[in-house]
Amino acid sequence: MVLSRRHLLRLGTAASAAVLAGAVTGASAPHPAPRRLGDPFSLGVASGDPAADGVVLWTRLAPDPLAPDGLGGMPLAPVSVDYELAHDEAFRHVVTRGSVLATRELGHSVHPEIHGLQPDRWYFYRFRAGTAVSPVGRTRTAPALGAATERLRFAFASCQSWNSGYFTAYDHLAAEDLDLVVHLGDYIYEKAWMRGRQDGPLPRKLTDEAVDLPGYRLLYALAKAEAPLRAAHAAFPWVVTLDDHELDNNWAGDRPGTGFDVHRLPWLYRRRRAAAFQAMYEHQPLRLAQLPAGPAMRLHRRLPFGNLAELTMLDTRQHRTAQACGDGNLVRDCAERLSADRTILGAPQRDWLVEGLTRSAARWQIIGNQVSMGQTDYDPGAGTVVGTDAWDGYVADRDAVLGAAAERGVDDLVVITGDRHQNCALDLRRDTPDSPVVGAEFIGTSITTGRDGADMNATGRTLLAANPDLKFFNAQRGYVRVELDHRLWRTDFRVVPYVSRPGAPITTRASYVVESGVPGVRAAWRPDEPVDDASENLDARAPVPPGGR
Repeated sequence: MVLSRRHLLRLGTAASAAVLAGAVTGASAPHPAPRRLGDPFSLGVASGDPAADGVVLWTRLAPDPLAPDGLGGMPLAPVSVDYELAHDEAFRHVVTRGSVLATRELGHSVHPEIHGLQPDRWYFYRFRAGTAVSPVGRTRTAPALGAATERLRFAFASCQSWNSGYFTAYDHLAAEDLDLVVHLGDYIYEKAWMRGRQDGPLPRKLTDEAVDLPGYRLLYALAKAEAPLRAAHAAFPWVVTLDDHELDNNWAGDRPGTGFDVHRLPWLYRRRRAAAFQAMYEHQPLRLAQLPAGPAMRLHRRLPFGNLAELTMLDTRQHRTAQACGDGNLVRDCAERLSADRTILGAPQRDWLVEGLTRSAARWQIIGNQVSMGQTDYDPGAGTVVGTDAWDGYVADRDAVLGAAAERGVDDLVVITGDRHQNCALDLRRDTPDSPVVGAEFIGTSITTGRDGADMNATGRTLLAANPDLKFFNAQRGYVRVELDHRLWRTDFRVVPYVSRPGAPITTRASYVVESGVPGVRAAWRPDEPVDDASENLDARAPVPPGGR
């Protein structure tokens, strides 16, 4: 069942509040967990969207996470879930305790928002349902707004197709010294039947394309069945958004993507979108502000980190116009993409972004972005071949954002991007190739999508030849690690040599920096020559347009 506001009103005010926010229920009205429940915390624990005074915690009760009905093996009745948060991992110094209500309406997930914490410090948390106790998670609050902040360390990741390989990269990410993880989308893929790894029989629902709430729930449960992903969630607070595969490949606003064909039945697409959004909310550490209202979900938001940085998370899916010249595949000389009325953000979000960038007093302005912002030409010759699912299909919005940043003196602008299944470092320009550099973009590769990948391939050679602003390319799997202070931003591209089997080691393929006050990227370290690899994998065989496959 897709949760609706009307249904919540039927539950009554008090019950609605408990369902929506995981409100404290009080000891006088407990809802005990069933006996012999098994392990209700099979999907792990998580925290997210850190503020200076608190975070949101998350878990979902699911003793049978891959039950075909998508209900996780839970009964109809609500269950009280206790939580506690402490200064120490042994919970000798507990800061706060409470109880939240897990109900079937939200898949027995809970999202308690914790307030009153101290800024810029670590905490430990855990849940209990009946006699079952969850794994311990660790989280960190942000520095106080405007407070002197020496440094920030975070990683960003995207694109984790379960079928494409093992989530080994998350084992390494969980061992990093970080304050935060940012996930830029494609946390699941709507199609689970693709050729690749198979760890045993899957529920029948997982052999088809997800189009309803049980189907999407099962895909999140499948992803979270991976121990490395659960470990990375438990180690740090996360900030998450979605791209296209959480719903349907290359979907755009009110227009379905290239998968499930509902062009003649708009109401069916809206129902599918509502189901996808609800499943995402049920499985991520998101605040009440991100609770979907049917087929709508507010995902653009800002997170300040003292006087050092402000992270602005964008939503480049819900408010965009349909892709120009097709569904986002590579196109040549597409004049439609230059139209002034095309938008990837929608006017309200674009204005909100520009206002926030220019109003912030933080040193670094970080944009968390799903699809590549900088121009990506796939033709080294005189023509222009681009993929219109990315910002190349929405040139007016790109010019408006980067132009406003230049005009209003936003000096230290860095865009972090997912989607491409490639590691890239590039300069961002206001509009024409001759205009000044106004920022930097770092694109991170996939966790698994594209299978084992390659250091260098035909796509990389083409892109480096056609795009002077592209300074680095790599198509191995992994994640990106970032460290910044008031002087310097450093990006380390962390890669694994394979995902087709578990146990891959991690290395830093290259490092690039941005100096405060000097827009653009420069190499800090990289090997002299990339390794050319034409092995049998998706990325080596053919160019992958922005928007992926």
